[in-house]
Amino acid sequence: MHSTLVFTATYNEVENIEKYLFLTNKHNKNIDILVVDDNSPDKTAIKLLKLKKKYKNLIVKIREKKLGLDTAHKLAYNFAIRKKYKKLITMDADLSHDPKIISKFIKKLDKFEFVIGSRYMPGGKNEMAFHRLLLSYFGNKFIKNILNTKCTEFTSSYRGFNLNKLLKFNLSLVKSKGYSFFMETIYLINKNKFKISEIPIRFQSRKNGKSKIPKIEIFRTLKNLIILYLKN
Repeated sequence: MHSTLVFTATYNEVENIEKYLFLTNKHNKNIDILVVDDNSPDKTAIKLLKLKKKYKNLIVKIREKKLGLDTAHKLAYNFAIRKKYKKLITMDADLSHDPKIISKFIKKLDKFEFVIGSRYMPGGKNEMAFHRLLLSYFGNKFIKNILNTKCTEFTSSYRGFNLNKLLKFNLSLVKSKGYSFFMETIYLINKNKFKISEIPIRFQSRKNGKSKIPKIEIFRTLKNLIILYLKN
């Protein structure tokens, strides 16, 4: 077992998962990789079980049905704590996040409790389709102003946790569901005065498969943002 666990959640990523694992292992040494699959109809799980024979550092957990991204991240966080990993890196499996820069997250986590990859800080780039880019850009600006934090990014899942320093924090404390989960995670980490750092990332639109973000997420995030603002 290594000291750093890299985690991704999958649902219908059979076209991406093999390349994701190849690149992640090619550019990073001394890591373990955890993939949680929600019983993907496209048989991503079967592909993963075959790849386990090739990648000895791959850990696969298959759930009975689609249980949500937030619960997958909580599962990974608790698994990392239980297995005594020092650092946890979370990211997407659709290759929108570049595995080459995992090492930068690991290095940053030597000094900070939490690190997030930002598309909106100097050096960052977001290659989403124009209408999604507008929603994401102004949405993150709005969240920043409402929550009054220094972060430029709240909704990316490319992030790192120093588990040795976050002793009084656990993702189980985050109550928001869906993609609002990512926003509330930063809210709670900031509220508890843990050190947050950002790394510029280039977000690439997926080439294979379909986005899993339902349109209702915009309204759900807005509702949860108002709840957090009132709490604050």
